[in-house]
Amino acid sequence: MKLEDIIKKYSPKQLLLIPAVIIALALIILGVTYSNTGSPVLLGIEFTGGTLVTVPITVSEDELRNQFTGYPLIDVRKIGKRYMMQFGQMEQSEYVGLSRQINSQYEQAELRYIGPIYSQALQREAIRYLPLSFLLMAIVVLLVFREFIVSGMVVFCALADILIAAASMVVAGVSLSLGTVAALLMLIGYSVDTDILLSMRVLKRKGSTDEKIIGSMSTGLMMTGTTIAAVLSLFVVSNVLYLIIPSFYQMAIIADICLVLLFGLAADIFNTWITNAQLLRWYTNRPAKAGRRQKR
Repeated sequence: MKLEDIIKKYSPKQLLLIPAVIIALALIILGVTYSNTGSPVLLGIEFTGGTLVTVPITVSEDELRNQFTGYPLIDVRKIGKRYMMQFGQMEQSEYVGLSRQINSQYEQAELRYIGPIYSQALQREAIRYLPLSFLLMAIVVLLVFREFIVSGMVVFCALADILIAAASMVVAGVSLSLGTVAALLMLIGYSVDTDILLSMRVLKRKGSTDEKIIGSMSTGLMMTGTTIAAVLSLFVVSNVLYLIIPSFYQMAIIADICLVLLFGLAADIFNTWITNAQLLRWYTNRPAKAGRRQKR
């Protein structure tokens, strides 16, 4: 079945059932995570506090984990010719014992401690700036369209993108770090870009709403497709290519950023061309709106 047939066959209410179910699932995932951990997403060391240790690779990963069974070892990653270990918060005596053990067993070891005060400050900053970014975005969109309903639809779709991306992070085991926060902020801007493209063409151009949606979709999908190709290439280089070419290094933070962007871009395709498109169909086909168009 062609896209034109789907749009013409089903009403906005019928098509909006799909995004409603997906957004509800995302909220359930985030809610369950919050009830279990106290946070809707998995928090990285920048937000929880702890110790990062990098050591040369001299043993297998299982042997490395066995060496530190007495400490709160959270994660082990291979970065080039070194292991990066993430430890949770511990008492001062435990930290001293860990540093002594690492320095006695490994040469050129690096330890970086992030205290709970610093991590709490980062959490407050993230909580402050994410809502602020949505507020500023809403103001800009309102100035562009001068219609509260249309502006609300754009903001809602951007929020849906973030919710789905965050829930996907939980499912994939990607933690919230300074890098992934930046990726979420980038997704807000990208989501607004595609939603404004769609809304501008539907509201400012002549013709039927369905035809304008279908016409703008080719441009929007081309934009998103090229962005996904670029991000996917970066993910392969940062997280896969080192398995084939030894001279390449695994860049975990870049891989996490790419995953979040891929989750968000996939959600943006869905929310722009189903959620926002159907909301615009409903908005433009309302009796009051249709009557104003006829008077013009």
